Amino acid sequence: MKVTRRSFIHYAASASVSAAALTSMGVMGQPTAPKKNNVLFIAIDDLNDWIGALGAHPQAKTPNIDRLFHRSTAFTNAHCQVPVCGPSRTALLTGMSPTTTGLYTNKELGIKPFSPVAESVLGSSPVLPQHFKSNGYYTMASGKISHHGTADFRHAEQWHEEVPLYVIGPRDAHIFANGYGYGSYGKDDHKYYPFPVGGGQIIQSEHYGPGTPGMSLCSGALERRDIPNGGVMPDEYFADWTVERLKKTYAKPFFMACGFIRPHVPYTAPKEYFDLFPLDDVIMPETISKEMADIPLYGKALALGIIPNGDAAAVEKIDMRKELVQAYLACIAFVDAQVGKLLDTLEASPHANNTTVIFWGDHGQNFGEHMNYRKQTLWGESTRVPLLISEAGQKQGQICRQAVSLLDVYPTLVEMCGLPKVVTNEGISLVPLLRNPNFDRKIPVVTTYGYQCHAIRDQRYTYIRYRDGGEELYDRSIDADEHHDLATDKQYQAIKTKLAQWLPKNEVLPFGMKDFDNEGGDFITKILAKFENNGIPAYLQ
Repeated sequence: MKVTRRSFIHYAASASVSAAALTSMGVMGQPTAPKKNNVLFIAIDDLNDWIGALGAHPQAKTPNIDRLFHRSTAFTNAHCQVPVCGPSRTALLTGMSPTTTGLYTNKELGIKPFSPVAESVLGSSPVLPQHFKSNGYYTMASGKISHHGTADFRHAEQWHEEVPLYVIGPRDAHIFANGYGYGSYGKDDHKYYPFPVGGGQIIQSEHYGPGTPGMSLCSGALERRDIPNGGVMPDEYFADWTVERLKKTYAKPFFMACGFIRPHVPYTAPKEYFDLFPLDDVIMPETISKEMADIPLYGKALALGIIPNGDAAAVEKIDMRKELVQAYLACIAFVDAQVGKLLDTLEASPHANNTTVIFWGDHGQNFGEHMNYRKQTLWGESTRVPLLISEAGQKQGQICRQAVSLLDVYPTLVEMCGLPKVVTNEGISLVPLLRNPNFDRKIPVVTTYGYQCHAIRDQRYTYIRYRDGGEELYDRSIDADEHHDLATDKQYQAIKTKLAQWLPKNEVLPFGMKDFDNEGGDFITKILAKFENNGIPAYLQ
């Protein structure tokens, strides 16, 4: 009998009960209800594994995230469900995979109005904050939790309090002189400003106008005078709002979510964070020549990016790769400082010993590896995410190297906080791994990007299968960065077969579609058509 992820949930749940038995028994061995601890839920936008404690980039400066790492269960083999913001967050918050919801890309989440889309997908199933609110928690949110802010739908059902909009006032009109503006960011907005002065390197080089898709791939240090609201970045505003709420006392346990925008593009942050990384000293991520030679056509299509002639072509034309890496490191250091504000306040508050902290990123980010400068691929740079869970009162950290996914977050928090199970959750609780990080789940992680394109990862291997049957296989024990494709090597055929059994068996069409081929397919279809008409760019061959 073939094992499926859903059929495995019962086994994992049983193991969880056994593993947690000692912590759930009261006086004379009588069972006690799990204590409803507070939850501090910290979400980071586009943060890959460049945090100091993970060692993925030697210059990463993240002292605050590192101290949380060292008192958490750190899941060092954690991956997103979808390597792009909207569907990744939707999967985590609904507990449902994209192959179930049909929400594969940001395009589906851009359907207006989105609320009817969400309701048709969810039905009576609660989203994560809603489940906490309806089960006795006081819920609060700031920044980017869903794709467009604190919530994309069901605002009233999810949150008791939401951060007020970050609004640009008339006194900041001078900031708009270059035409690129700052926008606002709050519960229903989706802007990542401020841009660099002048709009950024690619805009300046290519003479693109404001609003051109893809031109957010740029970087620059900001003087405080060039930041609206008295020099306060949106992430600083979100951190300060959350800090004030951490100082208060509550009659109920709380679920407090804070979502930071950086290090999402454009890579801008206050200048003092850029000063930490002198450009001449910046260490570049490793790349190899002819890396794309053994990559199937669909993989090449994903790597192209969203700038008309390809992200890599644009970056190489201007020779701005080093500036992008510097700026990304600066943005990470900046967001680490905001995380530090939350941790410092929590540690000094009455909630210090009864609050579970969960820290996660929604997907990775590339800087030339696999000829990619965004995310949106199935290789590890795009899929690997930081995932830290520090249980209430936990002082000693531990490492878990089992393959886990963001889909597992919802059922984990439900079990940790003693909430009723949600039958539509497709993830598997991580509680057994919190109790024993070496517990063998015997189940890999599935990451999806685009209809019928998946990566399967266990502790050692990565297997990728594209819609047209193209395959890749990597042995990360000897090739951690997935550079050398083994899919055609006969000695690995059994490994491919073993991992392929975890490919989704039932995949719904992208939301709103009834006939994939006759309705024009998806973004990959369009890129393949471009290849057919114009040829594959030389750098992808």
